[in-house]
Amino acid sequence: MSDFSRAAGNPGRVAGVVGALGAAAAVGAALGVATERVLVRRALRPDTERDEPFGQLRGRVVPVVADDGVPLHVEVEEPPEGSVADRAGDGLTIVFSHGYALEQDSWHYQRRDLRALGRLVFWDQRSHGRSGRGTAENATIDQLGRDLGRVIEATAPTGPIVLVGHSMGGMTVMSYAAQHPDSFGERIRGVALVATTSGGLADVPLGLPTPLARLFHGRAPQIAGALAQRKELVERGRKAGSDIAYLLTKIYSFGSNVPPSLTGFVHRMLSATPIDVVAEFLPTLEAHDKREALAAIGRVDTLVIVGDDDRLTPAEHSDEIVRHVPGAELVVIPDSGHMVMLEKYPEVNQHLRELVGRVRANLRAEAQEPA
Repeated sequence: MSDFSRAAGNPGRVAGVVGALGAAAAVGAALGVATERVLVRRALRPDTERDEPFGQLRGRVVPVVADDGVPLHVEVEEPPEGSVADRAGDGLTIVFSHGYALEQDSWHYQRRDLRALGRLVFWDQRSHGRSGRGTAENATIDQLGRDLGRVIEATAPTGPIVLVGHSMGGMTVMSYAAQHPDSFGERIRGVALVATTSGGLADVPLGLPTPLARLFHGRAPQIAGALAQRKELVERGRKAGSDIAYLLTKIYSFGSNVPPSLTGFVHRMLSATPIDVVAEFLPTLEAHDKREALAAIGRVDTLVIVGDDDRLTPAEHSDEIVRHVPGAELVVIPDSGHMVMLEKYPEVNQHLRELVGRVRANLRAEAQEPA
């Protein structure tokens, strides 16, 4: 039975359903007009990043297998000879965990520009990118935390570590902290949480009218199930609606008018993630709450970065993280959205350099302390 049929006989509920449908129709019409405008602008404006090798930077592959047998695609970049990390000789490893429906290539500018900082580890979270397909039952933030543990064991069995997580990758870091609190302040010496949340995604309006946002969040499990059951139909729809998908990528990923090739790069990553994977992880994102894990993260130097126009994990969520980690550095970057590490990479990279510099300074100070 439809929502409208169930509402019959209840004038207030009928009005609510009609209002939601009207809002949806208005949003659809606005999307059509906005798509046309964006596509025209894309065709006319110069593309300053057209020669950037997005998705083509590769490192040394390290085989890693999760505790349930899923193969994880992991790549390592060793610091160049004579670099800051090489001269420091402290064996520092920086592990990058990507976001929902993305892959390790979303750290493109960090891989390109931060090799001198230490051994860089990039990995595709389960069912994303080049990693193996996990089961629907294990599409959880807790499982991702265990996966990160396996990645650390394989790529950094010794030495200090800095963990960097974007969006769902930040949740993965929190999950690891909940599972291994004693490692924070010991082996884990720094954390960077980029455009993420410790909980409460079910209350984010997503830039939608309030009735639509509530409808989406309230029906998230059903939506996930419906998407997974109609995978082939939905995938055909994604291809047919590629122009609108491009517009939505621009709206939800960025806060400024980025080069078309950058929007296209993010759009390709999102489109490459199977719709059933998107559906399987949706419930765990909605239910995510790792505020208690922030106590462990608070033992180490912590950097929290968010774009001021992030529609998916708004700045208030970073404020909440810092409230639980009082010593954390909070950086709100103007004119940027959810993909802030791509959109404003010079600023993000500089703050990561400073975080690693502080961690390294602390390591040197400890090494000089009398036994």
